[in-house]
Amino acid sequence: MPGGRLHANLLWAIGGIFGVLVLSTLIVAVLSWRRPDSNLSELKARVRSWWVMATVFTVAMSLSRSVSLAFFAFISFLALKEYLSIIPTRRADRRVLFWAYLAIPLQYLWAGMSWYGMFIIFIPVYAFLFVPIRMLLIGETQGYLKAVGTLHWGLMTTVFSLSHLAFLLVLPATEASPAGGAGLALYLVVLTQLNDVAQYVFGKSFGRHKVTPTVSPGKTVEGLAGGVGTTIVLAVLLAPLLTPLEIEEAAFAGLLIGVAGFFGDLSISAIKRDLGRKDTSDLIPGHGGILDRVDSISYTAPLFFHYLWWSHF
Repeated sequence: MPGGRLHANLLWAIGGIFGVLVLSTLIVAVLSWRRPDSNLSELKARVRSWWVMATVFTVAMSLSRSVSLAFFAFISFLALKEYLSIIPTRRADRRVLFWAYLAIPLQYLWAGMSWYGMFIIFIPVYAFLFVPIRMLLIGETQGYLKAVGTLHWGLMTTVFSLSHLAFLLVLPATEASPAGGAGLALYLVVLTQLNDVAQYVFGKSFGRHKVTPTVSPGKTVEGLAGGVGTTIVLAVLLAPLLTPLEIEEAAFAGLLIGVAGFFGDLSISAIKRDLGRKDTSDLIPGHGGILDRVDSISYTAPLFFHYLWWSHF
């Protein structure tokens, strides 16, 4: 993505995304016309939000690599802020949160520098050690274990895991992958989000057997199978356009993303159920909050990144 110019393969993929959005908009319009008495307000809100999210994502990816990195860092900031707003926190810990937020620009700086060594240990090791030290200096021991555990879990999920998506951007273009890092990032985002949609559609249409009824009653075996199967097919079809993956590798990537995305979604669902919440916020109409939208990527991004890192880079 030198100079902000998108490779032709990226343009084709982005065109396909907006083509799907146009088709979705037409389907909703037809449903509204044929069933005027049905309540499609949530579906309409979801489609409108997808238009906004797709446009913002495309603009951020089109301008430059630095803008794309800053965009993903901002998503991590919003996700961490949202996470900290819904979990119980101690008054004493408010002085520690500055250091947690400071981890965001540093983590994305390592990604932008392609400094894999620091990128991979900064939050799991240095933040893990430093944040408790700052808490200890405050001297509040009541609720210490819960506070330090929930804060570090939030950093790992909203910053460390999501930052793997940003590191994909700096991976070099190759003869087998001319779209470069931007193509890899787009590949991951598209497959993760379409996996969510496919699992929802198959679950609503054919779902009978619940996977984890106490965590997320809406998740079904049929939805999971349909979503994973759809993701594998799409992974194979999009791989030649955006990645260096061979057919077998792409099929495994689709399986990995489909299953990991399911458990990422389930993980945030467990937190919401524990806290008695339906959504993490109402920031995105029809979808909930930032955490509701990036929950799957928090699992798929690190797994897909390392799958690529050790097999092709």
